[in-house]
Amino acid sequence: MTLPVAILAGGLATRLRPLTEQIPKILIEVAGKPFIEHQLDLLKKHGLTEVVLCLGYLGERVKSVLGNGHRLGVKIEYIFDGPTLLGTGGSLVKALPLLGESFFVLYGDTYLDCPYEVIERAFLDSGKSGLMTVFRNKNQWDLSNVHFSDGEILCYDKKKRTPEMEHIDYGLGILKAKVFDHVSKNEVIDLAMVYQKLITKGDLAGYEVNKRFYEIGSPAGLAETEIFLSKEQV
Repeated sequence: MTLPVAILAGGLATRLRPLTEQIPKILIEVAGKPFIEHQLDLLKKHGLTEVVLCLGYLGERVKSVLGNGHRLGVKIEYIFDGPTLLGTGGSLVKALPLLGESFFVLYGDTYLDCPYEVIERAFLDSGKSGLMTVFRNKNQWDLSNVHFSDGEILCYDKKKRTPEMEHIDYGLGILKAKVFDHVSKNEVIDLAMVYQKLITKGDLAGYEVNKRFYEIGSPAGLAETEIFLSKEQV
């Protein structure tokens, strides 16, 4: 079983302006090509070729560049937020008809070199409705926001951090579509709320990865990712 992948890329990318005034963040050139193509190449390397792009700001530009994905060896479908940004959870609700019963979800500004196949198996073996990958960050690359102990996610909160939070939400999850059963279409909801509800019910598995993440959400992150991906291609 290989799951489809939802990529959340609907934000306004205000931290990267003026770079993103005319171009969506995932089309920023990094190490010689649009960042999204690096992402898709990595997914394809792990056998993940069914992709749904959840877009908002300047989304049509993305579709005009990537098309159906055939050029890159993947199949791409598109969902657009429309005039009202729906939040990360709301975008997923809109994409559910294209995603099936279970799916990976990640953000359009992250490069996550991790064992996708092993993570998928861990999710299936857990019997739970969701899985969050975590990384022992210790506030090094961003503020830690997860209390993870003995293989269990005990708390996840981006705003109310505690000393026990040494891990960070790595940015890759797996969800069953049913976790959105009580969310109405076009409702604005953040994915973090979905994860927190699953934790409360004891229904969120955790998987710890050991390689750091790279991101292009900030100027510093973009510069660092440029260096990393340039070396990867040598």
